[in-house]
Amino acid sequence: MGCVVRQISTITVLASFLLLYGCQHSQLIGLHQPDPSHCNGVENVIDLRDRIGTLNNLSHAFYDRCYETVIKYSAKAQTEYRYKTYSVLKEAGSIFVPDGTLIDYTLESYERGFLSFLLSASYYRLHKADDAGVELRRLDHEIFTDLYNYGEDPVNILLSAVMWEQLGETNEPRVDWNRLQDKKEMPKQIEEPIREFALKRMGQIDAAEKLRSDWTIYAVGLFPDIEWNLKFINSEDGYFSVTARQDFIPACASDTGLRISTQSWFEKIAMRHNNGYHPLLNAQSWIRLPFGIIYSIVPLATGAGITIGGCVADAYAHGNGYLCRASVKGGVAVMKEPPKVLKGTVHPDLRHWENVPSSFLLTTLKDLNQEMCFTNLPTDLKERQTFKILE
Repeated sequence: MGCVVRQISTITVLASFLLLYGCQHSQLIGLHQPDPSHCNGVENVIDLRDRIGTLNNLSHAFYDRCYETVIKYSAKAQTEYRYKTYSVLKEAGSIFVPDGTLIDYTLESYERGFLSFLLSASYYRLHKADDAGVELRRLDHEIFTDLYNYGEDPVNILLSAVMWEQLGETNEPRVDWNRLQDKKEMPKQIEEPIREFALKRMGQIDAAEKLRSDWTIYAVGLFPDIEWNLKFINSEDGYFSVTARQDFIPACASDTGLRISTQSWFEKIAMRHNNGYHPLLNAQSWIRLPFGIIYSIVPLATGAGITIGGCVADAYAHGNGYLCRASVKGGVAVMKEPPKVLKGTVHPDLRHWENVPSSFLLTTLKDLNQEMCFTNLPTDLKERQTFKILE
């Protein structure tokens, strides 16, 4: 019963967030004031055993300026969700059930980095600059360290660069801008407008130019839903075709700001079962496939039995064919289930932090309507799905 209550509470909080998210255009001028009672409500529904729910609630807390809540629970999530724990029983048992059913979720490197960003930004908003700097250094470590989930991430590197500038640093952001413009270090993940902006910014730092570093960060859109299907052609790295239901918006850069999508985050999810990234998950998915086929044969055989048995009984009883027709109809319906059974069994683990934007917009302008990377957004995103998260 307690579990049901927690789930209902979580759904209620997320529903309120989505309603708030859709009505934020009127608040683009400034962040709304924190409500202590509301922050207590958010904190009360956080259950660290529900890992994805906790991550989503942490985003909700940050957007609502519940910075103390973010600090308290983000640090715990970093510790508890960072490492994959191996259990022979669970790893073996997961072969017979959909992926992720028995295994606790482990943070991807970009999620560890984004947690560090939320912590740093929360400390910054509470005027704790030293603590904010510590978390930015942790961010750098999280996205580059070789853990179970690993890999560089341009989004968090960009957020890090901007946060360092907010803290009044010059050397630290230069390191991040250099990474963003370096084609050798990250040859594929960064779109050209971001590279050009980073190169220009690094040149300005080297020339000791006076920079506008009073950045404001906006969230744009919602991270898209993820779909998947079976793919057995060119399937050396797994037999899953993973796609985003909505397209990501291209990158943008102006003299005063830039916009970067979280497509690189989606790509980390999409490659989760590739042999080169996670050999164990890849091997388990191939071992799970024969069991899915075997499970799918059961409704096929059952449907055939219903059809044949019904028609035989009808003939034996010298019926008018009604029982046979009904058996054929029922048997065919059951025989249509094998594809669903197969897909249900081999379902890949696509769990991820859902309550994140599809893009970030960063600008040094106070009037957002003067920022080109905002004005060239689709109307729906500008009017209903863009809101300020940090200034």
